[in-house]
Amino acid sequence: MLIDIRKKALITETLYHDGGAKPERPLRLACAYAVVKNPYAGVYQEDLIDFMKTLRAVGLELASDLVDALGKESVEAYGKAAIVGVNGEYEHGAVWHEAGGWAMREVLGEPKAMVPASQVTAAAGFRLIMPLHYIHASYVRSHFNSVEVGAVDAPRPDELLFALGMADGPRLHSRLGGLLKKDVVGNDGQR
Repeated sequence: MLIDIRKKALITETLYHDGGAKPERPLRLACAYAVVKNPYAGVYQEDLIDFMKTLRAVGLELASDLVDALGKESVEAYGKAAIVGVNGEYEHGAVWHEAGGWAMREVLGEPKAMVPASQVTAAAGFRLIMPLHYIHASYVRSHFNSVEVGAVDAPRPDELLFALGMADGPRLHSRLGGLLKKDVVGNDGQR
């Protein structure tokens, strides 16, 4: 199956402060997305596994772009998102759960925490909030964050927008307790 990409983007954001004292180093967040033609827009397809597997290459490309922007050793948080054009069905966006999550784990060296996700069916221009959290343990509260995803001209009714996001640290001035990064134990991606 051929994936027809209409456009890609890489957006980076640097936060120098969010009130309070300026941190020692700013927080960098990045989002990469690809807008692809939905081969099943308006058509019910029973088996979506081949489509999902083929999208792994798109995921690897986007994850690599993010790592190039932030530096592999710097990445501490990640997430994924999909926006389905209105002629598609919700399940067409759900293929990104495996394809996008697998790609980030592959590029980052197999972190164990699940990759948080958001998904919606919407018209071009919709803005979606992609959740992020710590790559090695899902319950590290300081790293619960988000990145905005969207494009003015996408997705068109017969397109899908698939996105990945990463950050190189916790929220600025995180002070809400919970599990700390330094206290993570185990290799199950939870605590």
